[in-house]
Formats: sequence, structure tokens, C-alpha cells
Amino acid sequence: MNLETLQQSMYTLIVETSTNLPKDVRRAVKRAKERENAGTRAAMSLDTITTNIKMADDNISPICQDTGMPTFKIKTPVGVNQIHIQKAIYAAIEQATKDGKLRPNSVDSLDGSNSGNNLGPGTPVIKFEQWEEDYIDVRLILKGGGCENKNIQYSLPCELEGLGKAGRDLDGIRKCIMHSVYQAQGQGCSAGFIGVGIGGDRSSGYDLAKAQLFRGVDDVNENEELRKLEEYVLEHANELGIGTMGFGGETTLLGCKIGVMNRLPASFFVSVAYNCWAYRRLGVAVNAETGGINEWFYQDGDDVSFDSDQPEKQEVKSESRVVTLEAPITEEQIRELKVGDVVQINGMMYTGRDAIHKHLSTADSAPVDLNGQVIYHCGPVMLKDENGQWHVKAAGPTTSIREEPYQGDIMKRFGIRAVIGKGGMGPKTLQALREHGGVYLNAIGGAAQYYADCIKGVEGVDLMQFGIPEAMWHLRVEGFTAVVTMDSHGNSLHEEVDKTSLEKLAKFKEPVFA
Repeated sequence: MNLETLQQSMYTLIVETSTNLPKDVRRAVKRAKERENAGTRAAMSLDTITTNIKMADDNISPICQDTGMPTFKIKTPVGVNQIHIQKAIYAAIEQATKDGKLRPNSVDSLDGSNSGNNLGPGTPVIKFEQWEEDYIDVRLILKGGGCENKNIQYSLPCELEGLGKAGRDLDGIRKCIMHSVYQAQGQGCSAGFIGVGIGGDRSSGYDLAKAQLFRGVDDVNENEELRKLEEYVLEHANELGIGTMGFGGETTLLGCKIGVMNRLPASFFVSVAYNCWAYRRLGVAVNAETGGINEWFYQDGDDVSFDSDQPEKQEVKSESRVVTLEAPITEEQIRELKVGDVVQINGMMYTGRDAIHKHLSTADSAPVDLNGQVIYHCGPVMLKDENGQWHVKAAGPTTSIREEPYQGDIMKRFGIRAVIGKGGMGPKTLQALREHGGVYLNAIGGAAQYYADCIKGVEGVDLMQFGIPEAMWHLRVEGFTAVVTMDSHGNSLHEEVDKTSLEKLAKFKEPVFA
């Protein structure tokens, strides 16, 4: 096999997976957009999502700034050297990272250092198996940390909030799956897709669940019981009212795929792998002799172009105000904002993720004066040009709830007035917003190209020792749009949607498959 050709094939697969959503996923997103009520926050979110998909195509840049954990499932003919394939993948991963198609995401679990090239113990994930075909089947999924964190595993029997007892039967499985959608809320960038593994042990159950995400969105389960269960979940999960980004709405789930395997008598696990709307998985058939690509997978059926969507921008309902802010922001300006307001930010904002928040919680001072400023929960994809100037290649929001232990204290200590992220935050932050005069703004998760376009310059960077995603980037923005979902008056859209969706979840307590 020509290793240079194989490496190029793997590089092409990685770039396409990161920048180009497959046709089956595009069709699912289009269906969601068509059934959403016009003029709502959910409709605005879906408009942003489809715009972002088109921009990623045009720019050949990451759909989402979190390019996730590259996970390969590979089937090889007997006699093919799997070590050569692994080496080709490593080289392709390193090149794709250097070219800004992947964000450097491989971090040492003990000291937090970033390898800088997405290589390290356990990354990327490569799973091989042999088969009797004469070609190599390579599948790749890029599953980001936000949706990975919403994976969940149940051990039956158990008690589930809103649903009561889940037993060791099909109805118990059904309750677990419905609960898994509820608990994700908007933190996993809904509307999402789920893969479910029934049985196995704790590790094989999760492997089975993630393997379901390699199925086509439109395929039909050969197991009749599982087919009915998939259809049930897809229909009724969309009655929970969680909606796109957790803003409420008609579409919460875009796909549900379920697999089953045997288990030990003492164990009964239901494992759920949650995937965001940016469902980045593709596959190729590789010639075992040349290393070239013979065929692409997940590209059957009608193509979907979102070009026609561009001139027609959704506006949120008229009761929502549009407010323009520029930092430094005063407490008076913040106190005027209420949940539902749309905010457009011009001027400066500063990125801050997990490492920054931990650092600021104990540091004597911040790298810059944060009084009246905006913190953006974002780990961007960055590239440096030949003149040494940094450029933003992708910059969507990360899941904010991870910063809950720190956020309120940091806002009060440094005078921060606004925080931007996705998925909302908890009661500690909400209390701090009320006491301090702060606001939480929800940006559209996964819309990394849409927001990168709002960033007009990189004015500086601090704390680069934490790695590119975790550094504090100084960004000059224009028209950066987000929705107030937690205000300084104690109101939280996330709390409200959680409460109403839990009430709706309780409707599904009674047996269905008895």
C-alpha cells in the first residue's frame, strides 16, 4: 500500500468530517427548521445553524470550534498492516491540526498540558476489526466535549426523576432513554442525536451506544422491537419542549438509534451517547492496494443546500428587544436587560474556559482589567500567519455549566458584567447575577463560523501556557449576537425550560410496551 496516498486519504476524511456535514444530517436539520414556529428563538437558532453550515462549507473551516475526540472505526481485510494505517492517521491528524482543521484537544490528564498536535496517549481513538471484504472501511466521528459530557449510563432497576421506577424490561429502557434526553437540556447543543446501547458491561455498553452513531440517520432498525422504540422516542422526545439550544421549541431530538447485546444476569445497563446537532461523522472505502478513496459513505439521497436561507434572516418575536452593548458595560445597563432580550455586542470581549476560571479563582489579579467587561466561554481554533498575527478560524461557545463553581465569585471579584456561553448556568451564578448586576447570554452552540465572522481582530492573548483553547484571547467584535437567558432579576430561561420539560416528561410514566 502507498502510505503517502493513504495519509492523504485520511487527511481528506478528517477535513471533510470537520467542515462538511453529511447529507443525512443536513436533511434532519432541514426538517427541524421547516417544522419550527417562525419568529421564535428556536427558529432564530436554526437559522444561525444553517447559516453556519453553509459558511463552514465555503470556508473549508470547522463547523464547530470543538473538533472533539477523533474516533475511528476501521475494518480491514486479512493481511492488511494495521500499524501502517495507524501511522497514516497520526500523520494526518497532526497535519489537520497544523492547518486549523482540528483544534488541539489532546490534554495530559495529570498536569493539563496540551500536546498541541492532537496526539497523545489515547488520542485519537482507533478501533480495528478484520473482515473478509477486499477493501478498508474507515469511519470517523468528531464528537465534541459538550455533548460527550451529556452521555449517561443507567443501571436497571432504578428510580428516575419525573418517571419513577424503571424496571428491567422494555418500558424501563424506554424511560431511561426519555430521561437521557431530558437531562441533556440545551447543554449538549440540542437538537441532538442519540445512540443507545442496551446490555453489555459498563465499557462495552458505551461502545455499543457510540457505535449506533455510525448508523445512517434514515436507516431502519432490523429488530422490530427496537424499531418501534426508536420511533417512539423520536416522536415523544420532541414533545418535551426543550427545543433548539434549550430555548424551547418543537424539535429537541433529530435522531435515535438503538442497539442491543447480551449481558450478565446481575447487570442491566442502558448506555446513551448524546451527539449535538453538529453531527460530524463520515466514512470512506479505501483501496487496500493503493490507499486511495474509492467511495464516500453517508452521502446517499437528496442533497440539501442552505443557500436559499441566507437572504431571509429570522427575527425573534416582537416582544424581544434588541439591545446594543459595548464594554465597559455599566451595572445600570445590565439591570435594564431581561430574559428574552437579544444583545448585540461591539468592542472587546475576552475568552475564558476551565483553566482561566480556575486560575482567576486564586490569582491576585487578572491579566487585563475585567471591570465592566465580557467573558466568552470559548476555546477557539486559531492560526498564526507568516507575520505572526493570530486569526480566528472557528469560535463558537462552549458549555457554561462547567464554570458554575467559579463564575459568580469571579464576576463579583473582577467586576465582570456579562458572560457568554451555551446551555446556561446554575443557582450559584444566578444568585451572583442578582447581587452583582450581571447577565448571562446564550450564544448558539456549534455556530463556530457564524461567530468567527463577528470577530474582526485579535488584539492580544494571555496565559498561553494553558494551550490555545484555554488561553485568554482578546477579541474585537462587531454585531456579536446572543440571547439573555439569565438576568440580574433572578430569572432563568434554563430553569424555566427544565421545570416545564420535567412536567411533560412525567406524562410518559405509564407502560407502553407491556
